[in-house]
Amino acid sequence: MNNKDLTILSSNAVKLLQSLIAIPSPSKDEAHTAACIEQFLQPENIITNRAANNIWAINKFYDSNKPTILLNSHHDTVAANLKYTRDPFLPSIEEGKLYGLGSTDAGASLVCLVAAFLYYYEAMALPYNIVLAATAEEEISGKNGIEKLFGDKIFSSLFTHKDSFAIVGEPTELQLAVAEKGLLVLDCIAHGKAGHAAREEGENAVYKAMTAIEWFKNFRFQKISPALGEIKMSVTSVFTENKAHNVVPASCSFVVDIRVTDVYTHEEILEIIEQHIDVEVTARSTRLRSSSIDINHRVVKAGIALGKISYGSPTASDQALIPLPSLKCGPGFSGQSHSADEFVEVRWIAEGVEFYIEWLGKLMDVKRMDNEEMDNG
Repeated sequence: MNNKDLTILSSNAVKLLQSLIAIPSPSKDEAHTAACIEQFLQPENIITNRAANNIWAINKFYDSNKPTILLNSHHDTVAANLKYTRDPFLPSIEEGKLYGLGSTDAGASLVCLVAAFLYYYEAMALPYNIVLAATAEEEISGKNGIEKLFGDKIFSSLFTHKDSFAIVGEPTELQLAVAEKGLLVLDCIAHGKAGHAAREEGENAVYKAMTAIEWFKNFRFQKISPALGEIKMSVTSVFTENKAHNVVPASCSFVVDIRVTDVYTHEEILEIIEQHIDVEVTARSTRLRSSSIDINHRVVKAGIALGKISYGSPTASDQALIPLPSLKCGPGFSGQSHSADEFVEVRWIAEGVEFYIEWLGKLMDVKRMDNEEMDNG
């Protein structure tokens, strides 16, 4: 890789990110950013494929006998934080910072992965195929995002080789998130009996809910994940339909956000909860499982060889829905995600492009050496 190539790729990545920021793309409404990505790739003579608002492409010399590396990040965003003092869709650069909704989460990662894909697109005799997927609905873990792609026979057939894996672009300051917590959301209802508040009547559902909420606050699961630490449970909202001051409420609902580690299944967690609390519990979904990759996997070892560190991430991503070994790595600071006046430092773009290219190059070299050893063996 020469400096001229890197400069051009990085400059074009910044321009693409500015174009994406300027287009509102809340989850389920990403059609225009999908079109923007297609339009960016097509002048490079890259054939793009589209499924709903997901865009994907394969390297020019794809070989079905080789394993495939998936480069994935998303182009949808959350709604703009109400505390914004700037136009969230104005991609201005000030003092080395590129402002705008989705600049860090996950626009910077996406455009850097696009640049790395372009760098290797026409390379011949690569030991890995490379597939780029810019996906939708990540912020809501929607079924029309990465899950839709892997439900497509053509797309999923690209990853049948046992050594295929994925790199998911999210802001990790270019460190290696080798594990991430899953997500389990519970809708809980405490049932009581209505009665007059001035008399000893009824059974106050709020008090029953409070007992359960106190349990969620204080309970600690016995097993602790070496990579991800403890399971974290947070009650995030409480609701009762009763609005009268003098009526004991018959029901009280609350929501629990549970960040799941790799040492318990969702089903095991639910069983433990139901043994301890006297409220009705319903899981919204059990799709978002904790994910991890072997620390000795080639992609991890290649990153560590380039000076990166591995860690467990407390946040969830599309990794939970990717049926391949995967890890999360991308430019930018995760604390900027979903924040008011979100920005990414422009330097992260150049650093991200350079690292992704070097990382993939390291993987290619290791794979070639392994192939040669097998041939000589």
